[in-house]
Amino acid sequence: MKVLLTGAGTRLGRRVAARLAARGSVVVAPVGVLPALEELRDVDVVVHLSAGDHDALAARGANALTGLSGFLEGLTKFGVERLVLLSSAMVYGAWPNNPVPLTEDSPLRPDASFVFAHQLAQVEGLVDRWRCEDSLRRVAVLRPVLALSEDSDSSVVRALAAGMGHRYAEDDAPAQFLHLDDLASAVEVAVCEELEGVYNVAPDGWVTGERVRALSGQGPRLKVPDRISDLIANLSWRFQRGPLPPGLVPYVRHPWLVSNDRLKQAGWNPTVTNEQTYVEGTEARWWTMLTPKRKQELALGGMVAVLLGAILATVVGVRRNRRAG
Repeated sequence: MKVLLTGAGTRLGRRVAARLAARGSVVVAPVGVLPALEELRDVDVVVHLSAGDHDALAARGANALTGLSGFLEGLTKFGVERLVLLSSAMVYGAWPNNPVPLTEDSPLRPDASFVFAHQLAQVEGLVDRWRCEDSLRRVAVLRPVLALSEDSDSSVVRALAAGMGHRYAEDDAPAQFLHLDDLASAVEVAVCEELEGVYNVAPDGWVTGERVRALSGQGPRLKVPDRISDLIANLSWRFQRGPLPPGLVPYVRHPWLVSNDRLKQAGWNPTVTNEQTYVEGTEARWWTMLTPKRKQELALGGMVAVLLGAILATVVGVRRNRRAG
């Protein structure tokens, strides 16, 4: 079986490529995020990991959906009829009235403040329309929860994981943490078992917000109203003293837990628990996960703070000298 794998250079991509190669598949890894059309020739199945990669999607920006349309046209041109799409459970949105757990039949309600989730929902829609154009086409959509490991490199996943269990409010939302090894095995099952339809990917069960807080080593909770908690979180991120961008706040406030029953019935089984994955994936401090741009902003902010501090110290010194004189 010849498999074209986008996102092969990521931590997840390398895991998936190794698993498929061990199964005897011929894995083609395009250099770009999306393959050149000629690379689709004689391909049996395309595994589109880049679609669910926040950093790759953000880099493409407004061109992401246009690029996907051309990609799907390429599949049509070369007669590729099987596609495995990596999406995210974030397309369900984080809402106080979400059922626990969410199943694959739950409606998509991505949060309006998070562009990534909206884009992924649109990606799923484009892919589904492509599937419906030909009865021979088969698509498997994987919607994983937060997937991380010691070597994971997604800025959004690491930021969310680091931000959970840190609220200054009454409680923290329960959470799920999926190991990259288990996500890679889910992709392997989708490819090799020729799965069709939508499948949530998550460990068994979930961990409470209090448990996440304990695992993170946080001290006793300072209970304040949500309005003040949000203000602190937003200011913390703005001044580089916290891990969570404001657009992600709903995903730590409200539950978006998913059921893994459908994928387990298809033969997949998780091997790493929520707790084990969380501990392994969050050992690095949040400031080591900042992008170069954010680090530059932090450095500039620090310089401004030092300058303002020096000016203030000078003013105070001059006033004291005047009073003493």
